[in-house]
Amino acid sequence: MSSFNVETDSAKLGFEILDNHKIILTTVGTNDLSKVDAELKQHMTLTEVQITGRNFHHKGLSFVDTNPGRDLTYVRHTIEENRAGKLLKVVQEGENRQLEVTNFYQLYQNTPVVRSWVSLKNIGNEDLGIEYVSSFAISGVNQADDLGGNYSEDNVVYIPNNDWTAEAQWKADSLKDAGLDYWVDGEKKQASTKRISITNNSSWSCSEYSPNGILVNTRTNQAAVWQIENNGAWHYELTDIGRGNLLALRLSGPEELDNHWWKNLTVGQSFTTAQVAFGQLKGDVETALDAMTTYRRNIRRSNEDDKKLAVIFNDYMNGLSGDPTTAKEIPLIDAAKKVGCEYFVIDCGWYAPGYWWDSVGEWQPSEERFPGGIEKLIQYIRDQGMTPGLWLELEVIGIKSPLADKLPDDWFFMRHGKRVIDADRYHLDFTNPAVRQFADEVVDRLVKQYGVGYIKMDYNITTGIGTDLDSNSAGDGLLKHNRAYLNWLDDVFKRYPDLVIENCGSGGMRHDYAMLQRHSIQSMTDQTDYVRNGNIAAVGASVVTPEQCAIWSYPLQKGDDEEVIFNMVNAMLLRIHQSGLLNKVTGHRLELVAEGIKTYKTYRDKIPTMLPIWPEGLSQLDDPWFSYGLKGDHELYLAVWRGVSDEEDHQLDLSQYGSVESIKQIYPSEDHQTSYALNGNNLQLVFSKPKMARLYHVKLK
Repeated sequence: MSSFNVETDSAKLGFEILDNHKIILTTVGTNDLSKVDAELKQHMTLTEVQITGRNFHHKGLSFVDTNPGRDLTYVRHTIEENRAGKLLKVVQEGENRQLEVTNFYQLYQNTPVVRSWVSLKNIGNEDLGIEYVSSFAISGVNQADDLGGNYSEDNVVYIPNNDWTAEAQWKADSLKDAGLDYWVDGEKKQASTKRISITNNSSWSCSEYSPNGILVNTRTNQAAVWQIENNGAWHYELTDIGRGNLLALRLSGPEELDNHWWKNLTVGQSFTTAQVAFGQLKGDVETALDAMTTYRRNIRRSNEDDKKLAVIFNDYMNGLSGDPTTAKEIPLIDAAKKVGCEYFVIDCGWYAPGYWWDSVGEWQPSEERFPGGIEKLIQYIRDQGMTPGLWLELEVIGIKSPLADKLPDDWFFMRHGKRVIDADRYHLDFTNPAVRQFADEVVDRLVKQYGVGYIKMDYNITTGIGTDLDSNSAGDGLLKHNRAYLNWLDDVFKRYPDLVIENCGSGGMRHDYAMLQRHSIQSMTDQTDYVRNGNIAAVGASVVTPEQCAIWSYPLQKGDDEEVIFNMVNAMLLRIHQSGLLNKVTGHRLELVAEGIKTYKTYRDKIPTMLPIWPEGLSQLDDPWFSYGLKGDHELYLAVWRGVSDEEDHQLDLSQYGSVESIKQIYPSEDHQTSYALNGNNLQLVFSKPKMARLYHVKLK
């Protein structure tokens, strides 16, 4: 038996090569399982692989102890230093030298979170049917200091649930309450048939869950954090292995059992999994999310938008709602300029005179809406000193579009010989070069002919399980499309590196980091209730970096000052997506919008280097009080909301962030409705009525 470690300033991986040439992962960050007994080590498979026709060596449906996976043997490894840190490659071979498996681990200097992915190559003489392959597998998660403990009761799993207009709602349960019991009892030892299984199907990668998770051991203060980076289907599961002693986590892209993905790996062919991220550290949920935030910044495409954090006005929300015209836009453009917006985006509807949902696809401006041409209106935006933008939904063609009957079936998602229809639209397949060329022509026209510098790229339908046209399975077709779309997007950014393309999927239904390592900005939600919008804003940075997380601020036509303030605070520690009919918001209420934007511009340059904080934990929809902030060098920016609550007094303990020297309310500057005071490191607040919000700057000693 031999071993080796790979380390950077913040990350560590440790491996052992057993006597039977099996290689196992024994150390990840603070979690060191090198002292696990020899029998259990045989169950610590580095890469789970299931091949059609091969044996499973377990009970139930989980992907632990897959025979092709556990029978892999070590061949070699290499360690390469790079700008980010170190890249480890571990090569294994399957039985009879039919399969070569390469594990990739990218370690970073500034975070314990490690990026992981796997490549399979058929080196045999017959095709192999791949049903499952893990992108990352760990056995003994959160157990280094508590190997004999009851992982079922001591570990709390945090799962971010999503719903349209209810994104990033983290739910916490002990593993026992989530259904995974601990079965070890004296000499009676068995592995569980139960798995905690979190799966996303179809092409909204975040339709039910964000592709993330956190596990905290409440006894040992160990935390594990992970994310999956695929813009379609994915799967992860928690279960146990061996004699039931070790808690196992498996992260993957799509697989056959849950996602209808199956791949025929022909002789000489390779397949690479979705990339995932995993970190093991000492600390709590907030510490884990800080490490993941740093990781997300590491993998993101370098761009100016995430440094400048420009204020964007969009005409849709509580505004024109998909009914733009030149006459309606000009007063809004003037108002947006007046309050300090820097981009102005014309949202949906610019391409059709009336109802457009089922007829989209040509993306030509409506002459009825824009007499004299849309270029004239776009130039007006530029003349006011703002960058113009337009809405697109490039992956769809309406069933009543003039293009629909002219285009061949191989442009579209197909199943069983029929086009897939979702919500009166067909879905384009970006594996087809003609589709990508069509999409290029649309983008080129918007940028070169119309002069836009911003595209809101929306995505309002889904594919179902995928397409079986020219694919081994429907899930294989979906994955190929997902990757073709990403490649297309990469090419767009190469042509137009300064173009800002907002990632929107009916709000936040596709906020994965396959997309967000490319896009600089994410529309987090389409929530139209401004109080609930605050709940989502307060947790947006748990799944998207603060500088990418765009939140609507949409003052109502008829409201009071507090409604405007609440709307502004929602967005002021993230990215401001200003909206509403600002030309009809008058007097002091409009001044409050301008004040919020002006205040934001005084500190926004700090946001890309600050880390999110949640003094009261991750909030939920309809919480009576909630808070969220950003921490930097001896300072905090802190937003506090009183939602629908009968309690006007509230207290926040800030001691976990250091000793508080002073605190100042920075928005709004004038206030007769709230008060605040410091009692040591405790912030004591009085908000005189429900639906109020305030923004503070805290200096730390």
